[in-house]
Amino acid sequence: MPTTSDLRRGILIRYNGDVWRVLEYQHLAPGNWRAMVRMKLKNIYNGKVIEDRVRAGDNIDIVQSELRPAQFLYRDGNIFHFMDTETFEQVELSEDAVGDAVQFLRENDTVNLLVLDGSHIAGVELPTFVNLKVTSAEVAVRGDTATNVMKNVTLETGAVIQVPAFIKEGDVLKIDTRTGEYIERVKE
Repeated sequence: MPTTSDLRRGILIRYNGDVWRVLEYQHLAPGNWRAMVRMKLKNIYNGKVIEDRVRAGDNIDIVQSELRPAQFLYRDGNIFHFMDTETFEQVELSEDAVGDAVQFLRENDTVNLLVLDGSHIAGVELPTFVNLKVTSAEVAVRGDTATNVMKNVTLETGAVIQVPAFIKEGDVLKIDTRTGEYIERVKE
């Protein structure tokens, strides 16, 4: 049985009845107390982040997972339709299962489906960076350049993000899907 010494950043564990991704972990041995492991975990279903401590050497339940490539086909209300690119099987996921990926998902984009224990599809993982077109941008105020001025723009997926003032409608931007932050302007 795996123990806390088998913890690694990014693995999935079953903890308190849910499946969590390990964001951080740290082994602590405070003075004459028992050694412990402090963990920062993110729930893969609802995105909630918690911090907790367990005794060093305690058993943990590592969830077997795999990423399966799929193509996003279309959205029908709150149901998202994907096609497994290896088996051509169509998969339907609710908006809750897709999670934060909704804001950067376009039709025909390739994503990875997170499959737990060989059969249960738990969610969608986007590529780290995506290129999206700006559909509307606020007008920057002239002369407001003494500091790093940011403004809101709307992307082709409907997501609203903060970008520098020089970005205009029609520009293609590179976006970090993990944080939703602007990285750079892309030339087509």
